[in-house]
Amino acid sequence: MSRTAPGNRLPRLGFAPHLRVESRPGEPVFLMTEDRVTTLGGEQIALLAPLLDGSRDLPGIVADAAPGLPAGLAERLVARLLDAGLLCAYPQDGADGPERAYRSLTGLGARSADAPDPVLAAVDLTGDARSPLPEAVSAAGLPAAAPGEQAPLTLVLCHDYLDPRLSALDAEHRASGRGWLPVRANGTHLWIGPFFSAGDGPCWSCLADRLRLRRRGEAYVQHLLGHSGPAVHRRAYLPAGRAAALQLALLEAGKWLSGHRDAVQDSLWRLDTRTLESSRHPVRRRPQCSRCGDPLLVRDRVSAPVTLSPRPVRDESGGGHRAFGPQEMLDRYGHLVDPVTGVVGEIRRDPRGPEFLNCFHAVALPSWDPALPPPSLQSPLRSPGSGKGVTELHARVSALAEALERCSGYFQGDEPRRRGSYRELAGLAVHPDSVQLFDRRQFEDRRAWNRAHGPFHQVTEPFDEDVPIDWTPVWSLTERRQRLAPTSLLYYNAPDADTGYCRATSNGAAAGTSLEDAVVHGCLELVERDAIALWWYNRTRRPGVPLDARDPWITRLRAVLRDLGRTVWALDLTSDLGIPVVAAVSVRTGGTAEDIVLGFGAHFDPRIALRRALTELGQMLPPLTRETAGDATAYTGTDPEALHWFQHATTANQPYLLPAARRSARSPASLRPPRDAAAQAGALVALLRRHGLEVLVLDQTRPDVELPVAKVLVPGLRPHWAGFGPGRLFDVPVALGRLTRPTDFADLNPLPLHL
Repeated sequence: MSRTAPGNRLPRLGFAPHLRVESRPGEPVFLMTEDRVTTLGGEQIALLAPLLDGSRDLPGIVADAAPGLPAGLAERLVARLLDAGLLCAYPQDGADGPERAYRSLTGLGARSADAPDPVLAAVDLTGDARSPLPEAVSAAGLPAAAPGEQAPLTLVLCHDYLDPRLSALDAEHRASGRGWLPVRANGTHLWIGPFFSAGDGPCWSCLADRLRLRRRGEAYVQHLLGHSGPAVHRRAYLPAGRAAALQLALLEAGKWLSGHRDAVQDSLWRLDTRTLESSRHPVRRRPQCSRCGDPLLVRDRVSAPVTLSPRPVRDESGGGHRAFGPQEMLDRYGHLVDPVTGVVGEIRRDPRGPEFLNCFHAVALPSWDPALPPPSLQSPLRSPGSGKGVTELHARVSALAEALERCSGYFQGDEPRRRGSYRELAGLAVHPDSVQLFDRRQFEDRRAWNRAHGPFHQVTEPFDEDVPIDWTPVWSLTERRQRLAPTSLLYYNAPDADTGYCRATSNGAAAGTSLEDAVVHGCLELVERDAIALWWYNRTRRPGVPLDARDPWITRLRAVLRDLGRTVWALDLTSDLGIPVVAAVSVRTGGTAEDIVLGFGAHFDPRIALRRALTELGQMLPPLTRETAGDATAYTGTDPEALHWFQHATTANQPYLLPAARRSARSPASLRPPRDAAAQAGALVALLRRHGLEVLVLDQTRPDVELPVAKVLVPGLRPHWAGFGPGRLFDVPVALGRLTRPTDFADLNPLPLHL
């Protein structure tokens, strides 16, 4: 037998160590693994196979294959087997075993005999009296770093991924170019990863920002109790579960130390110890991260002029004109939905009522830095995000977009601010009274009013023009210059919110397929809310809008509502601005409680305005779809103002909900908008300028979300909440001939719109 000559450093070749080789005379050679069999046929392979046992180098194989195989043929066969990945080099010492077979099976490759084994550092932050880490590292066969030795990778055992000590550990490792791997072995779910390392990947702060989204309630309680950092939860684990977490983490660490890299190492892996179901959750770098990104990105974006570029309209399938359709929207932003690391936890259908209503809710909570003022328990937002649409896809995307829009509107600390009083900045500053539009009599009676009404209708403190507050740049599309608006009017939970001068709301905030699209829909929402206020608080009767019997979706909706014991009609609320605004009204029949539901829509195209109103009405119906006995309301919510409305409001005592009896139903006139979002925005700016109104825009797009979000302000346009200051609320109905004289303050509708 010809083996490798002494001192020869040529590699010894053999079948990969994870392959079981079987052969017998007259049969092919079989190479078997745990899940497949590879067959090598032919007499030549049968002669060569017994020689490929890892004890010979290529010359030895060729020599021992002779004379049955010519030398050239033997070399070609070996080369083909190498190219196919069936052969590998064996160590000179002949070492073999399950670890080598595993490396071959998984493609990790064998360790170089000349290279030193990389060491692993281990850190235990759990505070357990006897750390399980040293024993686990030893059992895993990984060389442990000596105390004080800097290892290429550190395994960190913790009870909570938000442990503030991880921040300093991450900063230290990034500065030295070392990697680290967190593992949590506490609670119902075991957590491993991601691998953190210096470079372009995310840092611990990027992950912590996402994890805080799920724990905003806990952060509020901690702040209320005067505690810093996350709550320290009770330890809850089984020894077997903790051991499993450590061994699985060490398996990952061993692969990483061997040079194995793949995309899933950037994700957080989670194992449910109750069901043994596992899942991966992506962790992405936040471009504006103060540690691994550029913390000035938001400041620079907000401070820059808003430039609107041509954006052709290519989709009209939903409730508006968009640059692209809902499927592309989901493809672009669907990765932001994740129950652990997503901006949105999940999107789920409302289980109440017929599926045709297509009502979906996004579960998302904005992050909150305990250094900032605590979030209000009565936020001016009804839900993180609800979606509506003519199809399930449209409704899902609508819920996602609304949730991302609202998360983008929360103050995060990197927004540009300028401190000063209104009098000091009067040349640039936007007075909050021009947006909130409260009457002085509302300020005088605010305490009694606020005790009697919910968060949507709270009257603010009278604005003190001499008190310094924070101001944030907004861009005037009308005057093409920068102005300043109160930060607490623009962002939820801004630091000055506790002054009580301003209340940030979702009014005029819109997400879009482009910034131009978002500006258009933000403007349209303000026009819609203004028209609603003119109608609602003056209680004027408006003509009906025909429900097109040629539209199969409208026909189906009316049938669904009939099955629920309801009827529906629409009203034309279009104001002096001329943009079609439609109200949809649905009433339960056959009982004293009518459970009146409303939906609204505005658009250049009256057909789209009608559809928007009807889909919004459907979005409001799920709490009212249960069957009732007698005259009880079907409402299942807890909002006291809504409950009072559903219990007591009827078309008899609220006749302005009915179409004007002497005016025939007609659709509002179409404005035939341009087929481009930037041109539509320009048309809106020009229209509002002719009415003496200025359009202000704040780009609220977040770099880590990327969904375009615009907050639009048009001082003078009415919100649909109860703001009774002088202006359009009193002047426009008279100018349009709806009233012969302005409504007296005392005669305005005493019921604030509960929507």
